[in-house]
Amino acid sequence: MDQHRRDELMTVRQVLDELGGVSRRTFYRWRELGQGPAAFKLPNGELRVWRSDFTTWLRQLEAAA
Repeated sequence: MDQHRRDELMTVRQVLDELGGVSRRTFYRWRELGQGPAAFKLPNGELRVWRSDFTTWLRQLEAAA
C-alpha cells in the first residue's frame, strides 16, 4: 500500500475520459477478459483504479504495439 501513498484513485469515468471516450461497456469487457487496468471494488461496489496502475497498463500496451 505504501506505493499508493501519493497516488490518485481514478473513477471509471476518469479512466474512460483519459482513453479518449472508450465506452463503459468496452471497459467492463476488457475487465472480463483480463485485459483492462488493475482495478478494485469499494465497499459500495464502485470500481477505482490507481493512477500508477493505469499508467503502467498504458505503457505495457505501448510496448506491445
